[in-house]
Amino acid sequence: MKQKAIPVNSEQNRDKVIIRTSIIGILTNVLLTAFKAVIGIISNSIAVTLDAVNNLSDALSSIITIVGTKLAGKLPDKKHPLGYGRIEYLSAMIVSGIVLYAGITAAVESVKKIIHPEKPNYSIISLVIIAVAVIVKIILGRYVKAKGEQVNSGSLVASGSDAMFDAILSGSVLVSAIIFMMSGLSLEAYVGVVIAGFIIKAGIEMMMETLNEILGVRADKEKTDKIKELLSEEPEVRGAYDLVMYNYGPDKDFASVHLEVPDTMTTREFDKLTRRLERKVYKETGVVLAGVGLYSYNTSNDEAADMQEEVRDRVMKHNWAIQFHGFYVDTETKEMTFDVVMNFDIKPKEGIQIIYDEIKAAYPEYDIQIAPDVDVSD
Repeated sequence: MKQKAIPVNSEQNRDKVIIRTSIIGILTNVLLTAFKAVIGIISNSIAVTLDAVNNLSDALSSIITIVGTKLAGKLPDKKHPLGYGRIEYLSAMIVSGIVLYAGITAAVESVKKIIHPEKPNYSIISLVIIAVAVIVKIILGRYVKAKGEQVNSGSLVASGSDAMFDAILSGSVLVSAIIFMMSGLSLEAYVGVVIAGFIIKAGIEMMMETLNEILGVRADKEKTDKIKELLSEEPEVRGAYDLVMYNYGPDKDFASVHLEVPDTMTTREFDKLTRRLERKVYKETGVVLAGVGLYSYNTSNDEAADMQEEVRDRVMKHNWAIQFHGFYVDTETKEMTFDVVMNFDIKPKEGIQIIYDEIKAAYPEYDIQIAPDVDVSD
């Protein structure tokens, strides 16, 4: 059945979905933990017991997700004027830590069983319960991940992916049990090592992904291109540059940008323009345009236009120069300013010095100011 989309700006609905989904995950994992723990103890199976421990860690992860969501939903205050949304990233980090710990513990116990092996004692009933657990985990994983993607919750997506991994690992336990019952060959300790390896890998990947969110990653190109397109649609705007995105939690994006406008535009006209664009960008993308700066371009000076083209050619001949913008020249006071976006193949100071020396040689009488920009959105 097709799921109804949750409105991006409906934080209350989003929180309800996350909490309800997490509670379903907790109840399911607690039941699976109980069943598998009993089977593991009765059958003397380290693989089944570790699978139970893994399910218990999933339940704890869901509890932390609920706590993180509730804390992240706190209203902004004087100390945190932009809210507590980033707490969700911290809760996701804790979840990944629990998964990693469970994986390391599983690896240690499995190695012990390889060194000191003990034969398990499976029954048909235990195999049926493990098989049912595999099916339940697949259904739970697909459900939780879909809900996480629907409401943009990293914690839910991570929990859903982890549940799908669990289904695969539980399936490997089932296969090893069947092999033992048919041939007497005990592979469960080695299967435990494999399970541990997958859990550790998943924990590390989850932790790295969350760490990247906390540190800050390159903004989504589709979204930044859309914002620049919306800004450049205005007839007064010749270009939108230096777009920087700031994230304060899921669906809480802010941005700042520079607009290139004619040097004849008044302050009042620019004020009306920015207010109109702020509403437009938020309506179309959900991004709050928190800061708008300006570059002015020469409108009545043919000499300035010729100089701009020449300077642009000199700058863009370097393969590490991505973009040239914000050019303005005052031919009377002999002042020239412009910005250069450089990639990460060259240090900003080095690149600026090279460009400065070249432009200064061509225009020795001018005071030249060059601002280096970082390639953050292109």
